[in-house]
Amino acid sequence: MGKSLYLEASSGIAGDMFVASLLDLGADRKVLEKALDSIPAKGFKVEISRVQKAGIDCCDFNVILDKEHENHDHDMAYLYGPLPVAEAHLHGDENHEHHCHCHEGEEDHDHEHHCHCHEGEEDHDHEHHCHCHDGDENHDHEHHCHCHGGEGHHHDHDHHHHHEHRHLADVEAVIDGTDMTEPARKLAKKIFRIVAEAESKAHNLPIEEVHFHEVGAIDSIVDIIAAAVCFDNLGISDVIVPKLCEGTGSVRCQHGVLPVPVPATLNIVTAYHMPLEIMEAKGEYVTPTGAAIAAALCTSHSLPASFTIVKTGLGAGKRDYKERTNIFRAILIDTGEGPGDKDEVVKLESDIDDASGEVLGYTMKRLMEAGALDVHYSPIYMKKNRPAWELTVICKEETKDVLEDIIFSETTTIGIREFTSVMRSILRREEKEVDTAYGKVKVKEVTIHGEKRRYPEYESVKALAEEKGVPFQTVFDLVKKG
Repeated sequence: MGKSLYLEASSGIAGDMFVASLLDLGADRKVLEKALDSIPAKGFKVEISRVQKAGIDCCDFNVILDKEHENHDHDMAYLYGPLPVAEAHLHGDENHEHHCHCHEGEEDHDHEHHCHCHEGEEDHDHEHHCHCHDGDENHDHEHHCHCHGGEGHHHDHDHHHHHEHRHLADVEAVIDGTDMTEPARKLAKKIFRIVAEAESKAHNLPIEEVHFHEVGAIDSIVDIIAAAVCFDNLGISDVIVPKLCEGTGSVRCQHGVLPVPVPATLNIVTAYHMPLEIMEAKGEYVTPTGAAIAAALCTSHSLPASFTIVKTGLGAGKRDYKERTNIFRAILIDTGEGPGDKDEVVKLESDIDDASGEVLGYTMKRLMEAGALDVHYSPIYMKKNRPAWELTVICKEETKDVLEDIIFSETTTIGIREFTSVMRSILRREEKEVDTAYGKVKVKEVTIHGEKRRYPEYESVKALAEEKGVPFQTVFDLVKKG
């Protein structure tokens, strides 16, 4: 196994806590800042600092929104009673997904408030879900509206509309417009798609039709992009998540008061078979974004029998729960095993005699996105010399059921062979960037008997070849030659 990242979530996990822990672990802050500066959206800034949580020094990653987008966290008041005004303003919000967004001091709001519409809209005779600000009276100020189309709002305003209610395509467009490596972009999309699938299931809507409220707000998108960039920068491939620890009670959100775990979080841990411990502690400790990050990265739920700790990163949460300190730990560990490490995998096989290459290609893509370690299919001959394909999938035990469901759903097979407890030997690898005459390219570097070998990443080579207008093989050969 070599070096692995152990995510210790005994006090929960949220997007900003995860990002802070990776920065504390050594993720390059300049690389992150470059990506954040390129995000094609406005209304936010980021502060990275050191804070004390229960006397422990931690890194803090804080997405600060302007007045038109701000997401104050009133869940602490909901759990433990209202905070003094001065103290309340000190609490940020790592749990962007779940809280009421109407602020104190609003008068004459005779409509129901649960939504991100901003001030000053007139003729709102529909149920109103509002992201209004402190002391706003009668909504007679300038308005930046985020209501859904077709609700009878005819505005002559020519100001910018901030899309707090985004569809999946809107979020992916933001991710596509951000300056980040292709592996980081792929991971960011994977994390958000996991959340999107969970919300789709919760609302019983096609994933393309789901409106993302809190999770589609820019603060949560920034958290997910930052998480992907920092993880990619550290070059870690193995991630161990023994369990997620969630609290009890209920939280306020867009849809009213919901029990903890909230539906989206519950759908994620169910779909990805994430071990869950329900603590007696009161509050929402695992956010949908946090659960999605863990699900997207997890390669194992079991720690090795022994290991050494290389470094620990501590990420601060924004809440001050009474029962547990709001800190997330990302721990880089080393098993001390040699370059020829071994791990245990599952091999799935199925023979398919009536599927086109397009179907198999699509199935392969879905399997890889869902966590398969490797997928291939080979031509074979079945009974009566029928030409067919043998589909082979290598995966971890914890993703086996999800992958089998994809194979049954996407192909015509009626049976899958399982080979469990299959041992494989793997070379320890390190992900890095190398310089070429045309620019930087991502590679995997392995060492065998003291000799280093480089394997260029296809997407990175492809992107550079297209950017510079040179043949793919030219860039590939330059990387191989070192």
